[in-house]
Amino acid sequence: MNFLLTQQSFDLGFPIAAVAAILFVFVFLIILIKRYKRCPSDRILVVYGKVGGGQSAKCIHGGAAFIVPVFQDYEFLDLTPISIEVNLVNALSKQNIRVNVPSRFTIGVSTEPGVMQNAAERLLGLGQNEIQELAQEIIFGQLRLVVASMDIEEINNDRDKFLTNISASVESELKKVGLKLINVNITDIVDESGYIEALGKEAAAHAINAARKSVAEKTRDGSIGEANAVQDERTQVAAANAQAVEGENTAKIAVANSDSLRRQREAEAERVAIASEKVQSAKALQESYAAEQDAETARAERERSSQMADVIVPAEIDKRKVEIDAEAEAERIRRRAKGEADAILFKAQAEAQGQFEILTKQAAGMEQIVKAAGNSSRDAVLLLIADKLPELVRLQAEAIKNIKIDKVTVWDNGSSGDDGKSSTANFLSGMYKSVPPLQEMFNMAGMDLPEYLKGKDKKEIEAIDAEIEKPKEK
Repeated sequence: MNFLLTQQSFDLGFPIAAVAAILFVFVFLIILIKRYKRCPSDRILVVYGKVGGGQSAKCIHGGAAFIVPVFQDYEFLDLTPISIEVNLVNALSKQNIRVNVPSRFTIGVSTEPGVMQNAAERLLGLGQNEIQELAQEIIFGQLRLVVASMDIEEINNDRDKFLTNISASVESELKKVGLKLINVNITDIVDESGYIEALGKEAAAHAINAARKSVAEKTRDGSIGEANAVQDERTQVAAANAQAVEGENTAKIAVANSDSLRRQREAEAERVAIASEKVQSAKALQESYAAEQDAETARAERERSSQMADVIVPAEIDKRKVEIDAEAEAERIRRRAKGEADAILFKAQAEAQGQFEILTKQAAGMEQIVKAAGNSSRDAVLLLIADKLPELVRLQAEAIKNIKIDKVTVWDNGSSGDDGKSSTANFLSGMYKSVPPLQEMFNMAGMDLPEYLKGKDKKEIEAIDAEIEKPKEK
């Protein structure tokens, strides 16, 4: 090839140095193109050498970079996921119970900026088997730590929490070597003591009991629902029957209304037809009976006027008279009742006014009496009693005035009592003493009887007693 170019250049008259320069440039471009590396999506381009920034390598994912000859070189990290089977055996739980945790982890090189740098520093140049062994050792250690920090119940029942703890613990350690945890799958967990199996049996028993309870409740609900359905059926059937009867009644009413309307219209049509026939007949005989009709009309008018004058007018007069009499009687009753009510009112007012005047005068008189007694209520009372004294004495004298004694028979044996008086004297003395003494009346009123009145009464009583004690003449 060089010979051909040289020959051609010689023939064209170009110098050999120019051809060599062009050839150098062409070769240099080819080398530059070959050093420009593009990174596919399933790999990470790691540029190492003199990359600047104090870094040992430069990681590129999904882009391209120019590899400087002599100063830089490159290599790819594969992002293909790696599946690792981890069968953890005899791992101690928090309760010191040994369990077996068979699991499978899926990992891969991370594409996070900082984690990619770790992968470039620690995994570059390693094969898939070497990376798998390294990740397996890390997973074994972290899985044991997670199992040791949890109870058997949590590991067996709360699988989400178990997987979350595993993911958080394992992924934090894998990031240190540039790996990423993609998936965790725990196939089954068993223990040597059979504790998990016992928990499963207990859960199964609880589930069976719950299922039986649920079946019983569903059966009960079904029975109740069936009874409710029967009740609803009967209710709806009754309602439907009632609605049907109501519809039948409505239909019958509509039929009856339709029949009534039909009969009314038939009667109306018949009436119109008969009237039309009579009108036609009347029109046919109108000319011949015109005079007779006028005469009959005049006679009917006369009869009607006569009936009005003989019957209706007197009846109207009587009716009006009765109404006037009734209104007059009602007015008379109303006026009389009003007059009686006014008289009663005036009488009550007059009595009240008179009583008011009497009480007012009495109050004024009492006020004058009190003033006359020197504003002493006791002296005023004594003045009132003194004013009534003649009447009191008169009443006392009249107490025995009208007693009529035709004959008094006293059987006296002549003996005297303890006081030296005979039975007859005691009888008359007691009879006289039954009249209220004037002294006691004065004492009740708070007054003293004059001494001469007291002495006179005593002498009269002694004289009467002496006359009684004298022997009777036969």
